[in-house]
Amino acid sequence: MKRTAVALSAVTLLIPLSACGGSAEAGSGSTVTVTVGYQSKTINTVTAGTLLRSLGYFERELDALHDGHTYKVDWQDYATGAPITAQMTAGKIDIGSMGDFPLLLNAARGRQLGRPTHLVSVTGYNLRGGLNTVVTAPDSKLTSLKDLKGKKVSTSIGSAADGTLVRALQRAGIDPDKGISKLNQQPAVGASALSAGSVDALSQFVAWPGLLTFQGKAKALYDGAQLNLPTFHGVTAREDFAKKRPAVLEAFLKAQAEATDYLNSHPVAAAEKVAEATGLPAEVVYLYNGAHGISAFDPAVKPRLVSALKQDVSVLKAAELTGDVDVDAFVDDRYVKTALGTGYAKRLAATPPPAASEVWAKGTEKTTVFTSPEELLAYVAAHRNGIRAAYVPDATTGTLWFADKAVWVADGDRLLPFVAPATARAYVSARGGARTVTYADALGRAS
Repeated sequence: MKRTAVALSAVTLLIPLSACGGSAEAGSGSTVTVTVGYQSKTINTVTAGTLLRSLGYFERELDALHDGHTYKVDWQDYATGAPITAQMTAGKIDIGSMGDFPLLLNAARGRQLGRPTHLVSVTGYNLRGGLNTVVTAPDSKLTSLKDLKGKKVSTSIGSAADGTLVRALQRAGIDPDKGISKLNQQPAVGASALSAGSVDALSQFVAWPGLLTFQGKAKALYDGAQLNLPTFHGVTAREDFAKKRPAVLEAFLKAQAEATDYLNSHPVAAAEKVAEATGLPAEVVYLYNGAHGISAFDPAVKPRLVSALKQDVSVLKAAELTGDVDVDAFVDDRYVKTALGTGYAKRLAATPPPAASEVWAKGTEKTTVFTSPEELLAYVAAHRNGIRAAYVPDATTGTLWFADKAVWVADGDRLLPFVAPATARAYVSARGGARTVTYADALGRAS
């Protein structure tokens, strides 16, 4: 399987490329095309992709350069990071965005092929790893990772979701290579396989777990935040492009920061914009990108995220997808520091907003935050037909989840939500008198 994965990665890089190309040689007064690769449905990259494109901030920043050139932005949408890397190393994409594991592959391929790339900013991140989730079918009898032994599991090898699966299985005492039958599939293929019953579980990145759960096609088996290891998405740029057109890259990073501020200031409107552009339900987008969503957004390259990236290298090496990666050489925050000026230090020191229970009522463009899950349940019970979505943070990991899809525990007068059944059981076993209850029971108790 490892040899197959490596071979597929190599083939990807050798596929003839037909894109119209990155920035061409241009003299004064000419038109310069800047090619941006993004993943519209990987919604933790929206501040460098889907949302940024819809807001038009990058084009506006380019127009403000007044350097004698006319700029055109070629936005290219991909399902995963691998084809973006292939295009970048062929000189066809200037700037791209992808998750942390694909970023490492981007770094490795760039060096290998003599077209080095650099991580220049961060889009969305979760300091505990909550962006990746293992899900199973709604009627599955599986209740913990240990139940996956000998089962078929779909994931995308080389992705952060696969990294979560590997680490989680190791902690559960299962050999990730021999203890399960792992299928290397694109997210959409894996989702179909789960629905068809041809796999027992699916380990994937944002927004697939939330989407399938929202649609009633899956339920959470493992919350990636249990690993307590940061995961993130970021922006990578070709080194030759950055050196040739630093002002253009800085314009992109300024625009990304503006898009980030828009998302943080107008989370509901941003979710609606992303939903319109991607076809994803706005309720799912908000689960990840909302005011208290699973993902926090900040372009600053935080040391904690760089440290996590270094830890990810060993997982890719074990899967024989790459050798050593010089993460320090790959990370280059000079451009984003220049782009954001004195405001960069404040962003670097910023911390994610605290987890909170939140309701999105029908017919409104704002949400209501509650101080406890019990208060949220009481509100939902009193407005059952007026709720668009209700979100609650896991009692142990803080990962936001749909209230009606969470595992609920009654502990005296307290009602506690959990993403996965195993974490709920762990809480119950440690607290005498606590027990799991249904969502309907939780609503009844709260009202």
